[in-house]
Formats: sequence, C-alpha cells, structure tokens
Amino acid sequence: MIFEGALRRWFLPGLATPLLIVRDPIALWLLLKSWRHGLLPQNPYVSAFQVISIVATYTAVFWGHGNLYVALFGARIFFIHFPLIFVIGQIFDRSDVVKLGIIALLISIPMTLLVAAQYYSPQSAWVNRGVGGDINGAGFSGVVDYYRPPATFSFTIGTTLFYSFIGCFVFYFWFHQKEINKLLLIMATASLIAAVPLSLSRGLFIQTGLSFLFSFIAICRKPQYVLRMIAIVIGAALIMLIFSKASFFQTSVTNLVTRFEMSDNAEGGLVKGALGNRFMGGLIGTIRQALDLPFLGYGLGMGTNVGGFILTGDRVFLISEGEWGRVVGELGPLMGLLVIFLRLLLGAKITLASYKKLAEGDFLAWMLLSNGLLAITQGGWAQPTALGFSILISGLMFASLRTTTMINEKDKSQ
Repeated sequence: MIFEGALRRWFLPGLATPLLIVRDPIALWLLLKSWRHGLLPQNPYVSAFQVISIVATYTAVFWGHGNLYVALFGARIFFIHFPLIFVIGQIFDRSDVVKLGIIALLISIPMTLLVAAQYYSPQSAWVNRGVGGDINGAGFSGVVDYYRPPATFSFTIGTTLFYSFIGCFVFYFWFHQKEINKLLLIMATASLIAAVPLSLSRGLFIQTGLSFLFSFIAICRKPQYVLRMIAIVIGAALIMLIFSKASFFQTSVTNLVTRFEMSDNAEGGLVKGALGNRFMGGLIGTIRQALDLPFLGYGLGMGTNVGGFILTGDRVFLISEGEWGRVVGELGPLMGLLVIFLRLLLGAKITLASYKKLAEGDFLAWMLLSNGLLAITQGGWAQPTALGFSILISGLMFASLRTTTMINEKDKSQ
C-alpha cells in the first residue's frame, strides 16, 4: 500500500495500470488462507455487502452502464477488501498493532524528507514524476508555484492519509512512552509537524486536530495523564519553535495559511467547506439526491475514476466526488442508503467498543478511532489508496480490542 505509487511512478511505470490493483491478489490470497484455517468471518456486515455486490453487479450490467469490467471493479470493494477488516481483527492482536505503529513511525521519518524534496523541487524533477513516468509531475495544485507532494503514493491523497494514520500513533505513544524508543517518538513527532504544512492539506490539518481532540477526551477519562498532555504540547511547541527558525518551514506554513484563505473564499470557511461539505459527507444532500435517481442506480463501479476512464476514456467522476453520493448514485436509493446505514452502524459499534476500552484505561483503540471513524463511515472507497488505508485502520481498530488472536485461541483449544 505504501510503495504501490513508487512502483507506478518510478520503478515500473510501464506497468502502472495493472499495478493499480496490485493489492487485490494479496487481499484475495489472505481471504483464501483465512478461510482454510477457519478464520474468515461471516458476520451480518460481510454477508450483507456480499449480497449487495452480487445483486449490484447484475443490475449494473443489465440495467445500468452495461460494462462487466466496471461492475467487477466496483464489486471487489465489497467482496474482497471489506472482509479484510475482520480478518485483520482476528489474526492481529493488540501487540501486533503496537508493533505496526512503531514501524509506521520509522517509515514517517524518511517519508517526510521525501515530501520536503518534492515540495521544493519542480514538477519535472524525478521525485515528482507522475504515474506511468508522466514528466508533468504527480503534484496537485497548491499555492502559487508550490504543489501538494504525493510522497511514495500515486496521488497526493496518499500523503494526507499516511500522516493521518501516523498521527494516531504519535499521540498514543506519547501516553505510552515505555512501548517505544523516545528518540524515535520525538523524530516521528517532528516529522508529523513538518508534514502538515508541507502537505498543503487542509484534511491533514483537520485530522491532526481531531487526534488531539480525542487525546483531550481520553485525558478527561484518566486525569493522571494531564501532565503527559502538557508535555506533548510543550514538546510540540519547542519543535515548532526550532522549525520556525528555518526558512523551509516558514515558507510551507505561509503557503498553508494562504491555501486556507483561498479555500475560505471559495467554500465559505473551514467549518462550512472542509468540515461541513467534505467530512460530514453531505448526508442530507445524498438523501435528497436519492429521490431523483433511478431505483437501481447508474451501475456499480461507475462512480470510480477507473470506471469513468473505461466508460469515457477520461479520468472523471461520473457520479459524485463525495463517497455517500457515489454509493447512492451507483446502487440506487435502496441499496445505496443500506450500504451507508451499515457503515454508520459499524462505525457506531467500533466507537462504543473503543470507548469501553478507554474507560478501562486502554487508549489504543480510542486513538485509532480518531482516524478510523471517518474512514469506516464515509472514507472514499472508490480510490484504491483511500480504500487501502480505510480497510487497514478499520481492521487495526478491531485488532486493538483483542489481547489474544483467534489463531492463539484455536491453538489453545486444540
């Protein structure tokens, strides 16, 4: 997931198209191996999504857009990737999640150096090479001559998702410093602080704020951690003070502020624009939209970039850029709203379980929820990188609730 974009942009550009779904065979292999060992869960969520994907594939081909490949590309989300949430939750346990978090923080340090190199390099530079070796670059429009860097991912959304993922663990480890090397934690924290302005991403800024808010709520449940929160704030302030002396940081912060101002003028402010329209998902607008849609929708997969490219020859959003609007547009009012309801229900379930763990004094699931709740309820599953991060963080949330894996339990019973 992390290096798929590097393969598509730098090392195997000629295979950029098939590498778009390079994780699918791995996901399918994981499902088959889990099934062989009795670890493939068949709960109401998995069953419902499998039935919906089968019915939606049929209706898309015969009453929708009529393209089987587009329908199958959309169906793979529900049939192959979604069940991995529960597979991860059964094969991993809490200790595995902590180990993965440490590895992620290690990766964040060189990743930030790469992001900085991309930010200050022209789009024609090798580090900014686009998918398929595109010399026009992979950066997305930002501020003046500065573009949003894609890091090792195919597109800039990967940078936002990666550091949003990192942020959960950074806050968690500050409360549990015995589980990680302190120097690594400081360097990863500095990497996150530097990445926020370098990414030119309002989404990452907001997500980091959400993780901080979840930390504050956690402290309210366990006041003895107040001193650690104060230490986090002071440490972050010191890092920002050191960075503020460097011209590279001053430039990136100034550009991020400018981007906020530009977006405020275009969208009516942070709350109405980035939070209201993007993060709240536009549920009311989606319900209104559903009333004007064909009952069976326009066809599964049509709302994805790949579906749009196959159907029109251009990478466009044929239905909606918003996730809930895309789902209802593809599946129609009945199946589309059912999918949204199931995702909200699953989000509520993991929220309650995470809060219960928090009440018991375990912060891990709660901090992962700061990123995973939006991912599981209205994350953009149409985009492969966003889908990958959504499935991973959702699976890790379930795994963090377990102190013993299903594998170990089966061994004990035998």
